[in-house]
Amino acid sequence: MKRVLVTGGSGFLGSWLCEKLLEQGHEVICVDNFYTGAKRNLYHLLDNPKFELIRHDVTFPLYVECDEIYNLACPASPVHYQRDPVQTVKTCVHGAINMLGLAKRLNAKILQASTSEVYGDPFIHPQVEEYWGNVNPIGIRSCYDEGKRCAETLFHCYWMQCGLPIKLIRIFNTYGPGMHPNDGRVVSNFILQALQNQDITIYGDGSQTRSFCYRDDLIDGMMRLMETPDTVTGPINIGNPDEFTILQLAKNVIELTDSQSKVIHMPLPFDDPKQRKPDIGKARKLLDWKPTTPLREGLLKTIDYFDDLLKSNPAFCL
Repeated sequence: MKRVLVTGGSGFLGSWLCEKLLEQGHEVICVDNFYTGAKRNLYHLLDNPKFELIRHDVTFPLYVECDEIYNLACPASPVHYQRDPVQTVKTCVHGAINMLGLAKRLNAKILQASTSEVYGDPFIHPQVEEYWGNVNPIGIRSCYDEGKRCAETLFHCYWMQCGLPIKLIRIFNTYGPGMHPNDGRVVSNFILQALQNQDITIYGDGSQTRSFCYRDDLIDGMMRLMETPDTVTGPINIGNPDEFTILQLAKNVIELTDSQSKVIHMPLPFDDPKQRKPDIGKARKLLDWKPTTPLREGLLKTIDYFDDLLKSNPAFCL
């Protein structure tokens, strides 16, 4: 049994990670400032004696005792991270500095949840970990993209200079139950629009591609990386290599919800990547990992989640 700290633990991925760690018998300290996370994601865990919830902003130092740290704290959707870009950069950079300082004091293994956004609008396809990316440092997405890139640099420096056991994971588009209904991500947007028979909004002609990884598969890959020897530091891509156009996703959602929604097109936002697909060769080799949930199966589970959310409290989805 280990004591594990999860920052951003009330979020979409963090809350599921907390649940999986508890199922393995570990003690879990969940830290979140609830900027985008939702306490309702944790209600079913609050009575567990091995679970502790702390309201805290990682841009300030934290003094706890733990064996491992998963640093997931940061708004991850454009709607949220663009709302306060300065704070987004601070969360990425100051948060990484504070968590790395804590890990160094405790000699704790620490994992950084990085992102496929470090590749920007890539010139190579699929994206391999060795690719340095094509990122606009002063674009509307740069607070997140460059913040995460700097966090990776900090982690690598602590590993080189201090010998700190680090893990870097680059997360590609992930979806599933627990997603924030108003995060502006394409899966949650399409499902909520379809369930309410509203027009489904596609930016551009819909030919841009994404790869969609189901929540359970992503967390499984993350936990496998944490269990690797200290010589395995990453970065390692975790995502689904099956590629779909945004228009294909919209048609799938309309079919699975039996919706009357129509597709409408809006101008493509500036700096929106045209292609995003992971090369997961390293994850297969080093983690014996690959995603196992087909898109339609994952979409059905996510649709059920949002359908229940709409029925129980429509205000969540306004």
